[in-house]
Amino acid sequence: MTAAPASVIAATAVVTAVCRVSSLRPDSGTIGVTAIDKRPVDGPVHVRPLGLRADVQADRKHHGGLDQAVYAFADEDASHFAELLGREVTPGLFGENLRTSGLDVTGAVIGERWAVGETLVLEVTAPRVPCATFARRLGEPQWVKRFMAEGRPGAYLKVVKSGPVESGDAVVVLSRPEHGPTIREVFTGRSSA
Repeated sequence: MTAAPASVIAATAVVTAVCRVSSLRPDSGTIGVTAIDKRPVDGPVHVRPLGLRADVQADRKHHGGLDQAVYAFADEDASHFAELLGREVTPGLFGENLRTSGLDVTGAVIGERWAVGETLVLEVTAPRVPCATFARRLGEPQWVKRFMAEGRPGAYLKVVKSGPVESGDAVVVLSRPEHGPTIREVFTGRSSA
C-alpha cells in the first residue's frame, strides 16, 4: 500500500471533546440496556486497543472490538445534523468517543493514520453503521434511513499505539493510502470520482 507522506497532508485539526459512557440506560432492544449515552469528560483519558478507559459497549456482538475501538465524529458534520434536526447535536449524542474540528472524518481514507496528542496513533477502519438503538436514542422518525441518506457517518478507528487523549489535542494525519476508498464511499457505496 502506498501512502502519501505526512508533509503532503497538512491539516490543522483538534479534538474538541472526549466522550465515554455516562451510564448504561434501559433500552427496548434485545440486550435490554444501551451504552450509547456518551458524555464529554474533563482531563486525559487513556486509550488502549479496545478503546477509552472506562468506556463500554452493551452489545459487544455488534459494537466495539479492535476495529471499532474508537468512534470519531466531526463538529462540521454535527452542525449539519443540528440544522437538519433543528436542535443541538452535543458531543456524545451520536455515541462518539472523539469529536473533532478541522478534519474531514467522513472523507478519511480507510487505512489513514492519525496522531492524536503526544502518543496516541489511530487508524481509520470503517464507517459507523446506524442501528435501531441509535434511532431510539434520537427519537426521530425513520432515523436510520435519514442518517444513511446524509452520507456523514463518522469513522471507526483502531488503536495502533496506545496513549492519552483529551480535549484540545491536535490531530495530525500521519499517512493516507492513495488507493482509497473513503469512509463516505464505503458508507454510500458510491465513488466520489
